[in-house]
Parts: sequence; structure tokens; C-alpha cells
Amino acid sequence: MPLTLSAVCQQIAPSVTLAIDTKAKAMKASGIDTIGFGAGEPDFPTPEAICDAARSAIAAGHTRYTPATGIPELKQAVCAKLARDNGLAYSPEQIIISNGAKQALLGALLAIVNPGDEIIMPTPCWVSYPEMVRMAGGKPVYVPMDERDRYSLPTRRVAAAVTRRTKAFILNTPHNPTGAVAPLEELRELADLAVSKHFYIIADEIYEKLVYDGARHYSIASFSDAVKAQCIVVNGVSKSYAMTGWRIGYAAGPASIIKLMGAYQSHATSNPNSIAQYASVEALERGEGNIERMRQAFDYRRTRMLERVRAIPQLSCATPNGAFYLMINTRALVGKSYEGSVISDAMTLSALLLEHAHVAVVPGEAFESPDTCRLSYACSLEDIERGMDRIEGFIKSLA
Repeated sequence: MPLTLSAVCQQIAPSVTLAIDTKAKAMKASGIDTIGFGAGEPDFPTPEAICDAARSAIAAGHTRYTPATGIPELKQAVCAKLARDNGLAYSPEQIIISNGAKQALLGALLAIVNPGDEIIMPTPCWVSYPEMVRMAGGKPVYVPMDERDRYSLPTRRVAAAVTRRTKAFILNTPHNPTGAVAPLEELRELADLAVSKHFYIIADEIYEKLVYDGARHYSIASFSDAVKAQCIVVNGVSKSYAMTGWRIGYAAGPASIIKLMGAYQSHATSNPNSIAQYASVEALERGEGNIERMRQAFDYRRTRMLERVRAIPQLSCATPNGAFYLMINTRALVGKSYEGSVISDAMTLSALLLEHAHVAVVPGEAFESPDTCRLSYACSLEDIERGMDRIEGFIKSLA
């Protein structure tokens, strides 16, 4: 019998955002002046008080294994945060601390999905959602959102997509990649639908603190006990506290689901980094001031990048009210060429921009959204101006 490879793993596409970010960083390291609008990573340093907490944890000897699902102090801090910020009452046995929010999302899917179960997600969607669903043995079901509606939650289309195999809906607000923030009325409709049709909601709230123009984040699990019983809330410290490399995420949900997630995690990775867990206690308990300073900076950058994009006639973009991304429509560039290379899609466009303009953007194909590109403004204002100068110059040179 010949040796074979995993059919499941062969279906999994590598993360396009990480691949583009890696290539951009490699170009920069080789001496090429490259601007990165690709990865969603705050350019701010981790606040010093959080770093001090990590140093204190090392000095205190907190460098050994912890419980697989996280230290009690951090679980208590998560419970307090969810009560304070989201109006949600959870006990520590309903909390799991994970190696980043990514692991919490995958763990949630592994805990609820059986082979062939359908998981509904609006598109554009974050690159990892479909792959995680496939890794868990499920089937992604896409419901398109519309740029003309500012990527509002398509509740009616979601209802039409529900079948007897529907197991869950992945809700991401504020949204990656569009920056849309779901309003209260749409979330209430989705909550009612989930309860009436009996499916879970996996609520990815990693960008909850980054909202603008008076927008407000609502945690869907807070609407009623009925919907809370069908919700798994996922969050983490990466985006709000500039702690992407610390790899601490968490999930809150029914104890029965959290228990299964803990069993999986105990074998997959064991505990998250012990030092990062203690640092995250500091972040959740005393880090709010740092969030607001970062949010204000992102807001200013968002406004400037939006102005620059809209000054280019061939591009359009819905106003984002959250996260740190713009989703630009590049359909008008299809068929144009640069030095003989024809732009057939957003993937071709992003490759040409990186090669010739030395600007990294993420093609919409990665988000199940052809003819779009995602730009991150989680970078300096100087880089935004220089990068947009290059994009504008590149587009003006197209034949």
C-alpha cells in the first residue's frame, strides 16, 4: 500500500495574510523599502505595565505548566471583563484561556461540529474561518454581504441559508476584513433566528474596542438567556492591547462546550504561555487607558486612508466603523495592464503592487470576495501616506 497524506490537511490553504506579510517583511529585510498594508497587527508597543507584569511573573517563578485551560487569576479577570464591558455573567468553569483567539475559534468548532455539519458565515470573511470549519469536518456556507449596504448583516439571506444541517453561524463584529460594525437591530434579528432555528453562534469579538464615528459594539450573548445558551464568545488581548505575539485568547460559553474545548486543548497544546497569562491579567484589569489612546490613533489613520482611497477614481470603499481595515473595490482595474502584465483579478493586482510598487495588500480572494483588496491602517501615518502615494502612482500608470 503506497504512503498517503491527510486528505483533510490537503484541503487546507495556508493563510494568505500571513504569507503576504512574511514576503513583505522578507523584502524589507533584504533592503527593499516595502510598505505593509497586509497583516492586521497594531504597530504600537505592548504597554510597559503589561511588560512589567510579565517580568514580575518570571521573577516570581511563574514559568512552569499551568492548568491546561488557564490560570484561575486570568479566568477571573475574563469573567470580570465580560461582566463590566459586555453585561455577561460567566463563572470560571465557563471560561477557557487559549493560545490566541485562533485556537479558541478552532476549539469551539471542534467541540460542536460533526462531519457534514454546515457553518454559515457572511462574506467577505476572515481567511481562517472556512479552513477551520473544514479542519473540524464541517462545510462552510457563504452568505454574501454587499458593499452598497456598507456590508450590513444579511439576516434575511442567513435565514434562507439555514437547513437541517446548520450547526452554527460565525459572527464577527467589528468585522475583518470590511470594518463593518453590526447594529443592534440586525443582531437582535440574528439572535431570534438562532433561537428559533436551533443553531449556535460563535461570536468573534476580537476587535470590540476598536470602533469609530459613534458606533457601538453589542455582544449578542447579552440579549437573552436563550441566545446566551447557544453562544460561544471568543476574544483575546492581541488587537486591543497590542499583544499579538503573546498569543493569549479566550472563550466563554456553556460549561459543556468549554469542557470539550479544554479536553482538546489539553492534548493539542496543553496550557497557554504561563508568563503571557499573568501579563494578560494586568491588561484586562488595568489596560483601558492604553486602548483609548490606540483607538484614537487608528481613527485618525482610518480617516486619512479613506480620503486617499476615495481620491482615486478607479477605487471605491464603504466607510468602516470598526477594526483597522478598509475593503476597497478594485473591479474597475480588471483588464488593465502594467508593463504587459494584465490584471485579471485582485490576486494579480496585489502581486503586481508588491513587486513593482513595493506595497503589500491582501487580495479579496482570500476573503471569498473577488475584485476587492484589504488594506490595514495598523501602521504609521507616514507609511499610509507613502503607501497610498505608491498605489495612486501605480494605478495612474496602468494601460
